[in-house]
Amino acid sequence: MVATLIVLSWQPGIAGAAAPPVSVTLGHSVAALNGPWKFHAGDDPNGANPDADDASWETVDLTPLPGAHDSDVGLSGYVAGWQARGYRGYVGYGWYRLTLTVNAPAGSALALSGPPDVDSAYQVFLDGHLLGGIGDFSGRTPIAYSIQPRVFELPATVVSGHPVVLAIRVFMGPWDIGADDAGGIHIAPAIGERSGVEAQYRMQWLETVKGYIVEVVEAFLFLLLALMCLSLLPFDRSHTAYSWFALALLLVAAYRANQAFFYWGQFESIHTFEFVSYVMLVPLCLGTWVMAWRAWFEVNQPYWLRQSIVILTLIYVVAQFLNCSWFYDVLPSWTATLVGWLATTVRAMLLLALSFIVVRGMQKMGREGWYALPAIVFISIGLFAQELSAIHVPGIWFPFGTGVSRTQYAYLAFDIAFAILLAQRLRRFARKNRDVDGELLVH
Repeated sequence: MVATLIVLSWQPGIAGAAAPPVSVTLGHSVAALNGPWKFHAGDDPNGANPDADDASWETVDLTPLPGAHDSDVGLSGYVAGWQARGYRGYVGYGWYRLTLTVNAPAGSALALSGPPDVDSAYQVFLDGHLLGGIGDFSGRTPIAYSIQPRVFELPATVVSGHPVVLAIRVFMGPWDIGADDAGGIHIAPAIGERSGVEAQYRMQWLETVKGYIVEVVEAFLFLLLALMCLSLLPFDRSHTAYSWFALALLLVAAYRANQAFFYWGQFESIHTFEFVSYVMLVPLCLGTWVMAWRAWFEVNQPYWLRQSIVILTLIYVVAQFLNCSWFYDVLPSWTATLVGWLATTVRAMLLLALSFIVVRGMQKMGREGWYALPAIVFISIGLFAQELSAIHVPGIWFPFGTGVSRTQYAYLAFDIAFAILLAQRLRRFARKNRDVDGELLVH
């Protein structure tokens, strides 16, 4: 059956007067609830009450521009949040309300598709009754998880033709404040016949899976390279580079895999994700890779170089911890500036240390040192992504509508370059063993 959708009325609300209900006629179809919505910044205790007076609330339209998508994985239908709508720097609650009437065939099973992109947690109410949401609102401050597609079943009374009030309570945490367009709902919810909503739900999940599948593939490739490094240990147990490389590869694999683990599941809260990824894995990845290249090039002088790398890495861990969102409005504002400067300085010093190691190592190893240069460049593009973004190097592209980052491209190139580098070293060991076996046969 051909999907049918007739929008009978869709008029923006007028300040000082109650907005007329939005009337939607549904067949086997799904209608995006772009609005106009009534919006209130703050946690209004009567926000879910269908009889509450929202005439003084401002009007927000969630209609996306043609072809609009988010800047991360390519979720379609994206609109800017409240920071781009006059609430720069605002962190906390917001309410969205929409009064609508739904006309559908008798006996229709209707459902609501939850907004698949929200900063940072939300609850959905229909005529004051909680339908569900994402995030734990039981405590004083909500616990946020990744936002995922959701389907909420609607009661049969919705098709009666009488106005109902859909209200969405949103909480944005300080971890999202860095984006200029953050805050609130970015992709409008949708209403429709349940099978249609479920089909849209599957499409939204497909977009989400596509956006992070590269992370899983890269993690797997890094794991294979780590095993390849460990396979070289029996040939040269005195060379510590292979152990350092294996550790560095495993740490990067853990970081990449945790991206998908967080966005595909609901196991890690935002705070847990911050601690695992940004406090621990990011500094350890950076410090371990610098140590790995030091061991590869056998740059043992100056004697304090190794200790300096370890100390800088530990300082970076502390700086990242103090920069976490749970210290927002807890520590004085000047500490955020100081900690940010400290993290930037440590990263710059580690970059200088890596540059020194590479230059000294290539002078020492000659042509063999140049073989490592492509792998060093490509892994550094990922490790020092912040610095590249600061000088306005493009960070993401959207082939076929799916976001693929600069780091993902660089890591794919690194996988190839590093595998070739290890294969060359393995071939050298094999040639050396053949020479030794030949001498034994001669004698």
